[in-house]
Amino acid sequence: MEPIEINTLSDDALAPYASLTERQLRNRRTPSEGLFIVESPKVIAVALDAGMEPVSLLCEHRHLTGDAAAIIARMPHTPVYTGSRDLLSELTGYTLTRGVLCCMRRPLEKSPADVLGSAARVAVVDSVVDNTNIGAIFRSAAALGIDAVALTRTSCDPLNRRSVRVSMGSVFLVPWTWVDSVEQVRDYGLKTVAMALTDQSVPIDDPTLNDEPRLAIVLGTEGDGLAHGVIANADYTARIPMMHGVDSLNVAAASAVAFWQLRKGAR
Repeated sequence: MEPIEINTLSDDALAPYASLTERQLRNRRTPSEGLFIVESPKVIAVALDAGMEPVSLLCEHRHLTGDAAAIIARMPHTPVYTGSRDLLSELTGYTLTRGVLCCMRRPLEKSPADVLGSAARVAVVDSVVDNTNIGAIFRSAAALGIDAVALTRTSCDPLNRRSVRVSMGSVFLVPWTWVDSVEQVRDYGLKTVAMALTDQSVPIDDPTLNDEPRLAIVLGTEGDGLAHGVIANADYTARIPMMHGVDSLNVAAASAVAFWQLRKGAR
């Protein structure tokens, strides 16, 4: 399919890139019609490798035969819209990362049973509301051996454009699901360890934690951390030992430390 030159910013086919909000892209009323946006050739390639379905591509002129060429070759029947850097920046409201965006069909959500049923190590993300942190948590989860991610419905969407980019496509590599509460993961035979600073917290290198055959690592919101009820209901509470009077780490940084220390077979 030949690239389609953009002549107007009001073309309905460009709405996913220009005028639709993240909520509209997600399309809660008709999930099968949901879309999401992926930035940069490298991340788009990861999405394609994971079986994501492309709908269209938006690309600067200079990348048609450059960074985007291999991507375009992989989806010969997908419309490719192209224009100048300035025009595409005006269309999207920001300068494109590596000059390429891809609109993709949102996959159907997986059930908790499908995702958590056999997972040995799970990250539970409770009310984390920063898209950058969600992306970073997924990247660490993929790199450090976490089998699955469960997010409470008060957390950001992993398929948000920024979350996908920060994760470098790791949101397509680690199975994930939504849960109605942190406690729901225990229905699938997982013990929970809440990452929190309390008088009952054990150091994260406590061998009891690694001895658990199936463990869910619970991470809380950026500001207040985990709710008292979540901590009280957890099987364990753990802390990362700190120095120089620092009381805590950003949730994304804390997740990487926890995932490494509590990975299956770490002892």
